[in-house]
Amino acid sequence: MLGPLMLGVAGTRLTGEERERLAHPAVGGVLLFARNYETPAQLLALTRSISAIRNPPLLIAVDQEGGRVQRFREGLTALPAAGRLGRAALEAPALAREAACAAGWVMAAELRALGVDFSFAPVLDLDRGISRVIGDRAFSGAPEMVADLALAWQRGVRSAGMICVGKHFPGHGGTAPDSHEASAIDERALADLVHTDLLPFRRLIDNGLAAVMMAHVVFPAVDSRPAGFARTWTGYLRRTLGFEGAIFTDDLEMAAAEVAGEPAGRLDAAIAAGCDMAVFGNAGRRADMLLDRCSGPDPLSALRLARLHGRGGESLATLHASEAYREARGQLAGL
Repeated sequence: MLGPLMLGVAGTRLTGEERERLAHPAVGGVLLFARNYETPAQLLALTRSISAIRNPPLLIAVDQEGGRVQRFREGLTALPAAGRLGRAALEAPALAREAACAAGWVMAAELRALGVDFSFAPVLDLDRGISRVIGDRAFSGAPEMVADLALAWQRGVRSAGMICVGKHFPGHGGTAPDSHEASAIDERALADLVHTDLLPFRRLIDNGLAAVMMAHVVFPAVDSRPAGFARTWTGYLRRTLGFEGAIFTDDLEMAAAEVAGEPAGRLDAAIAAGCDMAVFGNAGRRADMLLDRCSGPDPLSALRLARLHGRGGESLATLHASEAYREARGQLAGL
């Protein structure tokens, strides 16, 4: 079974130490970054070496949203920022939905060709003009438009054999600080979120969203802890929104996660709150102290995680030669 830890690796090839670490039963996935990428051929060799370590294979993920958050670039399509799709929707909603579907499909088809299971996307936060870290990573500041474009994007991703991970629940757009660097607090009450920030999540969950990433944002009117450490929020996902998919933490090495103490304490707090997988993207050797912290994979969590493996995936050369790929890139060129 897949364990509850998602770890990063240092470079473009696995070291012997990393192979040993990833073979530990507490590990369930690997998060890749720009540091892990040189060329498509190199990345494919890396993902194959990761997949060979365990059976079932470890999940392999990346942040490949588009715009300023696209970890793999050389030799792949330059994906538009979600906000660019939102601006296009103001003039031509139907064409923007088609472009969103094309963007999701191209992103997913390229990653599947290179052995990556999924991207941590789409961003379902609202661009309220407040958050420095969200900005044009969001489709729009209008909840219905975010939901509309995200659903189109999800259709494209699914058609390429990949699942979607909606983030950052319950919303990161209403607070200014970047949770990578500082605590993020949103003073609004739950009633103020239901028809705004929560609407895109609800709409995608109703349409089969496979996974959610929690926000390191505190909503004091709801719970004193960041959402990823609060069973109040994971319970809301499960019971009120009827979410049956996997719940990921945001990276637990971010500054806003330090409220839960040392890394081991953050891991304990996230799992106790009901998260299925805890992310430590840059822990390196420090991850070794976390491995035996986990009592063993939880069967229900492992089942949720097993559903996230990518399906299919033709070679990049075959993909590039296809008419569907040329048409989809043509749609994106107009942006």
